[in-house]
Amino acid sequence: MRILGIDPGYAIVGYGVLDYDNVNFKVVNYGAITTDPETSFEKRLEEIYNDMLTVIDTFKPDCMSIEKLFFNTNITTGIDVAQARGVILLSGSQRGIPIFEYTPLQVKVAVTGYGRAEKHQMQELTKNILRLKEIPKPDDTADALAIAICHGHTGGSRLSEIMRKNK
Repeated sequence: MRILGIDPGYAIVGYGVLDYDNVNFKVVNYGAITTDPETSFEKRLEEIYNDMLTVIDTFKPDCMSIEKLFFNTNITTGIDVAQARGVILLSGSQRGIPIFEYTPLQVKVAVTGYGRAEKHQMQELTKNILRLKEIPKPDDTADALAIAICHGHTGGSRLSEIMRKNK
């Protein structure tokens, strides 16, 4: 199974592409889509959409896993991220890719076994699970890889199947 993990944003969209055989992960590619803050917001969304289509068309994932939004303090930023997330979801949907959403807590538990893990713990374990020499940068890229790992660990489970049917 080829998994495209996405950490949504409008300045930086992290992505990670992993192959998973139900035992081992193999890194195919990872990186970030970035937009210029001087560009109008509408054009930034268009860039994200077009670049996501390029990633999808290049790596041909079997599924997309993306982080659910969690609003902590800045609702305005959250709304902008939600709009970027919308064009990311649209790109996957238009290419017929099944989309799976995970909360930050689910990602932390899947990667570290602990729902209150700190960012550096997540990054270190992501690096170790994928047998990388260093933690991927920017942080959004490491987060996207963790989201892909989360799907690999939970996406094929019976519980995941039940949750999808109940949506």
